[in-house]
Amino acid sequence: MKKGNSEYVFLIALIVALGGLLMGFDASVISGVVGFIKVEFDLSTLQLGWSVASLTVASTMAMFVAGPLSDQFGRRAVLRIAAILYAISAIASALAPDYTTLVIARMIGGFGVGASLILAPLYIAEIAPKDKRGRLVSFNQLNIVIGISLAFFSNYWILQLGKSDAAWVQNLGIDQNNWRWMLGLEALPAILYFFGLFMVPRSPRWLMMKGNNDEAQKVMSRVAGQEKALEELDRIRKNIEEDSKVEKASLGELFKPGLRLVVTIGVVVGILQQITGINAVFFYAPMIFEQSGLGTDAAFMQAILVGLVNLVFTILAILFIDRLGRKPLLTFGVAGITISMLVLSYGFNKATYSLDEQAIASLEYKIQAAAAEEGQELKDFADWSEAEKAALVQESKIKPMLAKDFNDGDLYLAEVAALMPDLDMESHRQDFLNSAIHLNTYLILVALLAFVASFAISIGPVMWVLFSELFPNRIRGIAISFVGVINSLVSTIVQFVFPWELETIGSSLTFLLFGLFAFAGLIFIIRSIPETKGRSLEELEKILIKED
Repeated sequence: MKKGNSEYVFLIALIVALGGLLMGFDASVISGVVGFIKVEFDLSTLQLGWSVASLTVASTMAMFVAGPLSDQFGRRAVLRIAAILYAISAIASALAPDYTTLVIARMIGGFGVGASLILAPLYIAEIAPKDKRGRLVSFNQLNIVIGISLAFFSNYWILQLGKSDAAWVQNLGIDQNNWRWMLGLEALPAILYFFGLFMVPRSPRWLMMKGNNDEAQKVMSRVAGQEKALEELDRIRKNIEEDSKVEKASLGELFKPGLRLVVTIGVVVGILQQITGINAVFFYAPMIFEQSGLGTDAAFMQAILVGLVNLVFTILAILFIDRLGRKPLLTFGVAGITISMLVLSYGFNKATYSLDEQAIASLEYKIQAAAAEEGQELKDFADWSEAEKAALVQESKIKPMLAKDFNDGDLYLAEVAALMPDLDMESHRQDFLNSAIHLNTYLILVALLAFVASFAISIGPVMWVLFSELFPNRIRGIAISFVGVINSLVSTIVQFVFPWELETIGSSLTFLLFGLFAFAGLIFIIRSIPETKGRSLEELEKILIKED
């Protein structure tokens, strides 16, 4: 009897999950760009937040239609369109002449994100054997975190490359247009993804829904072996026949009493994954590290460390998700998220603010650079002599700050504003905070890494596995679109307001709010989420869906 081809299933899942890599890269590459576009396009904190969140807004809109379109035209066909959108977005973002064009280009990529984010795990769940489904679906999350790590690494690499005196670096304009190169690199994996999808068969469950039984049997036989394929197809056929006796799935059906449990779980888990601040960390990692007093290079390097931790613990989640189950990982991980965010809040709350001579000289240089006339270039601050820096300090209006320490950032800024009444403090607020802050950077780094590790081993990959398991086959596409939209909307809000939160209520209170949300989610997980490992999708439907 012909057996299933494990290597083939693995390869197909890996190719499809490359959509996750593009999603992770596209979303996180902006973390290295925000500082540069803020200066180049003279953006406010809300405009900066929109440059990040606009991608997720487009992703949300795509989720409204990606599921139904995939039900009509197939998962594979819509994923190919997503690959094209990724490539267009990367090239257009790199060439954007202004802020509006950049946002539009980012939103084009967002449509690809929305499609691949829900369809990649959906496809894998429909083709994977039930005993390997959790691990294979988690490939998508693995590729997302690989994409995030690649974005952090490529951002740092381009930043360092721009400092090279090599002729080819100068000819390509990497030094002057580093953020454009950061965004443009995504075109390469997008093109590879498009061609890789030609190796992927159509989903056997979708083929059965369309009445193409012969092709479905060929695909399933290659995946699971002939005997298991016949059993699985028979189970799918019966499920489709039962579904055909009732009305076609619509959004309104999700609100029927029989689906109340699974929809509630989907909505709460979808909100929880984003409301705890994961995309604030991923999309603004260098900004967060700079707030702890690190320089730009060090902040970018720490962001790489965040990406690596995310990758390692996602791999651990894939290894354990079918052994330990979904609920234990969720419980352990969300507890870790809660503790990590509370520690971050404590660490930033204990910060003090004071300026030394080097900090004052650096601030004066930035103020002069910002006030320089168009076309006027100042020598790089690193090239200034100690005597030149000392002269800046002597001339500075904030020289009296040398002998002062503050326990409150707002009081410190108020003192600066009093000494420099003609300065636009709104434009330089973050520079003054970053230059003066003193805190336990080791504690902040460990807490951030613990947060990322806790997320990566739990709600990061487990959420998508649950989404692929909870909903009945007939409405799975529209249901995943619905909870995916909610997840994306919350992500948009977090990304959009995060720079404003840091400026308005401060880092400590921002991270405290994330921690409280995580604690509320932990209580829900313990009380309401069932275990789904080791059961077929049809078995889960009988257990979780109640008759109306």
